[in-house]
Amino acid sequence: MAYIKLLRPKDWAKNLFLFVPLFFAGDLFDWSKILLVAVGVFCFCCVASSIYIINDYRDREDDRKHPVKKFRPLASGVVSPAIALVMFAVLLLAGLALAFYLDIPFAFLLAAYFVMNMGYSFGLKNVSILDIFIVAIGFAIRVKAGGVLADVDVTTWLNMMVFLLALFMAIGKRRDDVLLSESSGMHMRKVMKGYTVEFLNSLLALVSGIIIVAYFMYTLSDRMIAKHQTARLFYTGVFVMAGIMRYLQIIFVQKDAGSPTKILFKDRFIQIVIILWIISFYFILYIKHIEL
Repeated sequence: MAYIKLLRPKDWAKNLFLFVPLFFAGDLFDWSKILLVAVGVFCFCCVASSIYIINDYRDREDDRKHPVKKFRPLASGVVSPAIALVMFAVLLLAGLALAFYLDIPFAFLLAAYFVMNMGYSFGLKNVSILDIFIVAIGFAIRVKAGGVLADVDVTTWLNMMVFLLALFMAIGKRRDDVLLSESSGMHMRKVMKGYTVEFLNSLLALVSGIIIVAYFMYTLSDRMIAKHQTARLFYTGVFVMAGIMRYLQIIFVQKDAGSPTKILFKDRFIQIVIILWIISFYFILYIKHIEL
């Protein structure tokens, strides 16, 4: 069980962003493309888990000071560093080898994702602002990689929307880390010295506003209207606004933004909003003859 926990399977949900280009392109029922992207998701899961392992390996001393992270397999001593490094190598080689077999450009994107995150693990995560940008860029790479595999054009608007959303969640998580550092009296990570709650509150307000405006501009762009033969996609912005408001409520009222993945799996409101957003987008995008 500890070895599976070391892979952080709950965080594999992030790799589902590879399917985003298929959904927005209207090719969600092209099963050959779905299968291809699913294999691509598996490649990203392997490489992402290898990064999680090396990150936990390097942070195991700092993680022992954290009230939650101290229970991670390496920090708690349940898994030995030597075995963790072997798992790192196997997962990395398996993910990259399969990626090169699937598609060369896709493999290079996956390799770029790995290199960027290794830089993050080996020091870039200690550079404030840059650390949250690296997290957000990782999601943009996932979307681009999914588009390459599915042979779908990823628009600048779509990539920007994903990047902004990921940046928003990364800021929320960092704010939670700052609050934890202040309550414990310890800076569990060097990067915490570059942030304050007030500064992060300002960033959240700034980015959340940009996301909402950018989403409506995206759905009403000439390219989207011409491509999908409908101007009704802006209706789905209601659910985007509701989701962002709920996430801000979790951050400011409930003071619990430690893990976006955890929120996704546990918060009913956000789950319902996402489902309604998908359903509304589906009907507008895939069933164009409905009069609204």
